[in-house]
Amino acid sequence: MAEPRRPGDRLDTPRALRRQFVRRPSYDTDTFGIFAERFARFMGTAKFLMWMTLFVIAWVAWNFLAPEEWRFDSYPLIFLTLILSLQASYAAPLILLAQNRQEDRDRVIATQDRDAATRAHADMEFLTREVASLRMALGEVATRDYLRSELRALLAELEERDAEGGASHEGRE
Repeated sequence: MAEPRRPGDRLDTPRALRRQFVRRPSYDTDTFGIFAERFARFMGTAKFLMWMTLFVIAWVAWNFLAPEEWRFDSYPLIFLTLILSLQASYAAPLILLAQNRQEDRDRVIATQDRDAATRAHADMEFLTREVASLRMALGEVATRDYLRSELRALLAELEERDAEGGASHEGRE
């Protein structure tokens, strides 16, 4: 005797969706990517390096030169190390994300350049064939000098006929 089938066992009925009790955060990848690019661009400037250097110098100076009760990060500056490590741990993925987006843009531009080069190459081949066909056609066309020489020969022949014809008319009278 066969076991009764459950509704989820059938292949022609969809499974029920599982409910999620924790909502995943949603974000716009393009907006986040733009933020990452701006952040990476700022971190690569002299302005950022100067501000970071001034911050570290002020931190170290305060924690070594201030009175003991005013210091907030005792030697060996563990809290400063933690802050710099956190900054680096967030900066690295943001820089990588910015590089990936730039790589995607470069790939699209390279594809467009390759397509343009292919079209230019095809146009160049077409024009080369056209120029070759024009050269072949020009080889069959009479040149100006050839036409002049032919016209001179015809003119000389006509003058010769005219001279002969004039002599025969004089003899008849």
